[in-house]
Amino acid sequence: MARVTRSHSTSRTSSASSPSITLVASGDLREEANRVCWPAQQQLEADLGRAIHELGGHLKRGHAASRSRGHGFIASAKEGLEVFAGIDPDSPLIVAEAVWQYSNHVLPGLSTHRGPILTLANWSGQWPGLVGMLNLNGSLTKAGVPYSTLWADDFSQPSVRRHLETWLKKGHVHHDTSHAIPHDQVKTPTKLTKLARELASDLRRRKVLMGVFDEGCMGMFNAIIPDHLLHPTGVFKERLSQSALYYETMQVSEAEALEVFRWLEKAGMTFHFGKDEATCLTKQQVLLQCRMYVATLRLADRFGCELVGIQYQQGLKDLLPASDLVEGMLNNAKRPPVTAADSRRVLYRGKPLLHFNEVDECAGLDGLLTARVHETLGEPVENTLHDIRWGDWDQSGTTNAWVWVFEISGAAPPEHFEGGWKGAHGYRQPPMYFRLGGSTLAGVSKPGEIVWSRIWVGPDASGASQLHMDIGRGQAIRLPDEETRRRLDATTPQWPIMHAVTYGVSRDQMMARHKANHIQVAYAGDAAAADRCALAKAALAKELGITVTFCGDRGPGGTAAAHWPQ
Repeated sequence: MARVTRSHSTSRTSSASSPSITLVASGDLREEANRVCWPAQQQLEADLGRAIHELGGHLKRGHAASRSRGHGFIASAKEGLEVFAGIDPDSPLIVAEAVWQYSNHVLPGLSTHRGPILTLANWSGQWPGLVGMLNLNGSLTKAGVPYSTLWADDFSQPSVRRHLETWLKKGHVHHDTSHAIPHDQVKTPTKLTKLARELASDLRRRKVLMGVFDEGCMGMFNAIIPDHLLHPTGVFKERLSQSALYYETMQVSEAEALEVFRWLEKAGMTFHFGKDEATCLTKQQVLLQCRMYVATLRLADRFGCELVGIQYQQGLKDLLPASDLVEGMLNNAKRPPVTAADSRRVLYRGKPLLHFNEVDECAGLDGLLTARVHETLGEPVENTLHDIRWGDWDQSGTTNAWVWVFEISGAAPPEHFEGGWKGAHGYRQPPMYFRLGGSTLAGVSKPGEIVWSRIWVGPDASGASQLHMDIGRGQAIRLPDEETRRRLDATTPQWPIMHAVTYGVSRDQMMARHKANHIQVAYAGDAAAADRCALAKAALAKELGITVTFCGDRGPGGTAAAHWPQ
């Protein structure tokens, strides 16, 4: 089943008098990824074209596929400008995605498009099309561009046809978002409100530096927090260069890298090595990652950063193996010790150096608030973002609940895995994304109660930009090995996975409201502790001027006892 939603109110009108709909497809900046993923995009477009044809419309591409390049994606912002210069700005427009896409390739053109816009993805885990669409949705929301959105298992389903027909006739449709509850409708215990005020006061008084190793990873406009919105939270950016990180990495000795590697082996991590550098993980790749790990800690300490984000995906990918092993280690309290270059002082002893993957500053701010709350309440401080990659009904019969595949592109903290470090595996990153390889930090997330959240940039009641936080409760569950393998094989088996059930939030409700490709998750000791953490973090966010919305219930089943206190 698939539904569509209007992201927010709009004055744009439908172009239903014209049966012609323009399609564009944003792709990766990496041509190898575009070529590998192109067949899936072709299938999506064929299915969509048939559905629209049967509704009396005609789907036409706004840009031709290139035989010499082997794909039909818009593969740069420059190409996007050229494509949109030739598109009727009043025509109905579909951005169709079966793959990961760079939002900056199409955002300039979409920002001035006057016709109705539909973002669309196939419900498939094969390539991160759902992830790409959610990133574009978040970017459009931040930019104030109205849109509708659609996802479907099968575009031949009658329900999907009805939604497409509604969009063609009206230019917008709505989705059920009744799961969203404003913060002021939820009662917070006085003790947690007081705690939140104390934490907020400390953040504003002492302030925090967020180290940003080059902003704007992979065109993720939605992942950049404008300074004027960030500063009232007490967080300020220390803008760093990835070239500095590369230089610092090269200053770390091989002996220091070996110490980190031996610590990982002793802790129980399993590396899956091979001989072919181009397709297999090698020890040399891992040793370079160990050097980057040391370098990141030293740079963060030098600049006084409490959290850092490495862009990596562009720039460093041409110089070093992937940063994922580094990121997973940094986000874990139990990790290889590193001393300052000129002393025996251990850096960030006994705690994570918070890292926000792909320089997603919204995730970074969320991770900081999470760590402050969890530390104060005596709960695990390790937290991470994941991609909302895909989801499916459990095929093993273990649960009747809808189970999400949360799967970040390379690393999660081992504290989240079954077995901890002994459950951690290092696989080579896929060559189409990472030419120089590098180890992932993969594992299967352990069962337990979780708090999930997302900070995003969007309009307030007056239309001005505002920080928002959506927050909810859920559970990471254990599935049989064969079901886990099915889900990994349907997505990217080299990456860490969480089998997540969101309380009181359906698949379509999550897709309709969530304004990002990423979702932040953290564990708590039990359900009551997770409730406290969620309520305290929501209160802290509100104290810092963030508009907070609770999503769903605080427990499974939808009973009165599972509702948030009101």
